[in-house]
Amino acid sequence: MSLCIPTYMLASSLIGGGMNWWQAILTIFLGNAIVLVPMILNGHAGAKYGIPFPVFARASFGVKGANIAAMLRAIVACGWFGIQTWIGGFALYQMLRLWIPEIETLPQIFPASFGLQTGPAITFLIFWLINMYVVYLGVDSIKKLLVFKAFFLPIAALALLFWAIYAVHGLGPILKEPSKFKTNTAFWDFFFPALTGMVGYWATLSLNIPDFTRYAKSQKAQIKGQAIGLPASMTLFSFIGVVVTSATVILYGQTIWDPLVLAGKFSSKFIISIAMIAVAISTLATNIAANIVSPANDFAHLSPSKINFRKGGYITGIIGILIFPWKLIADPSGYIFTWLVGYSSLLGPVGGIMIADYYFIRKQQLTTAELYQQKGLYTFSKGFNIAAIIALLAGILPNLPGFLTTIKVIPPDAVPLWISHLYNYAWFVGFFVAGSVYYLMMKKYKIELRNVKPVEFIEQFS
Repeated sequence: MSLCIPTYMLASSLIGGGMNWWQAILTIFLGNAIVLVPMILNGHAGAKYGIPFPVFARASFGVKGANIAAMLRAIVACGWFGIQTWIGGFALYQMLRLWIPEIETLPQIFPASFGLQTGPAITFLIFWLINMYVVYLGVDSIKKLLVFKAFFLPIAALALLFWAIYAVHGLGPILKEPSKFKTNTAFWDFFFPALTGMVGYWATLSLNIPDFTRYAKSQKAQIKGQAIGLPASMTLFSFIGVVVTSATVILYGQTIWDPLVLAGKFSSKFIISIAMIAVAISTLATNIAANIVSPANDFAHLSPSKINFRKGGYITGIIGILIFPWKLIADPSGYIFTWLVGYSSLLGPVGGIMIADYYFIRKQQLTTAELYQQKGLYTFSKGFNIAAIIALLAGILPNLPGFLTTIKVIPPDAVPLWISHLYNYAWFVGFFVAGSVYYLMMKKYKIELRNVKPVEFIEQFS
């Protein structure tokens, strides 16, 4: 999942924002090292009890309240689905316009406020339909594409890296590109929200990591797997994005942070076509694995008797369009400050609550069978843990003024500067505020554990 186009664009967007190569790489490494901690902590319950994220969330939010956490995570995944679908569709557009130039001059059918040209809109819809067809066929149909992607994308990225080094005659000119920040204050004003954005990149998976660690052979396996797999692969793949983007400044006099736009600069139709088809296939594989499976399960969790995986996938696809993904990645500031930082302010509090509950309230002790009961240990008040809901709101509230000023709903001078600046640390603020409030409200809660025999548990569902 780390080896995908958004990872490349993540690093490139930092260069576009003014950082030099080592500042961008350091920011990415720090962000991934930080988010690795909640990923390992939340992954513990999956490995120990074999439960997925929505079920784990029942311990802190209640059997019905867990839907709140699941929906917050699912909506974000829908946004990621839309972004990946746009990338895949734009790759098709870059290829088709070489062979069918007329696609660039099609009459404009969308209002100017949409920021959407007709040609890219058509290929976006085509790629969206391909994704929905894969959902219809089932997840198993994507396995071969995932294998293809796992081998191809690193090779293609290395080829792009060597091209950039060759085109500018070595790494020297690239690594000499200075930072565009004139003062230390300007750098730190960009660094902290950028770091929050890097944490926010994996904020979704830091919650639903039990969906994967439930299959781990041991705690040691899930810890080692994540520690090796996340910071290293993200940093290395991002380094390629940094080098190539820096090279575009030297070669073309402008920062090209989108690899699909960069590919359009090449002269060979054949090379561009092969590259764009490969990007589309790779994006399709990543999209289904990373952005369909989890939200489809989260939507199914709302009403298991009415929503299956396929219907959950269709819901994900529709919301993915409505989020206007082409606007989210149109510029670095929108991608980092609005999208990544914005949703981290929602998911940070959920992570803080779940970790506080599992480690400080329950001391890593759960009664698995009771997690599947509508009336039991985790029912709380009619299925909702009021303490978790209050803590969630408390974690979101401090970041709300900064978010509203960022999206220009309210003017910057409408709230004190220090309050709006809390948004630069959105994930951290939400995580610690919500976790602390939850712990204070629940520390006198008496934990009850019930020994349910496996045979009795099975009989209840037979």
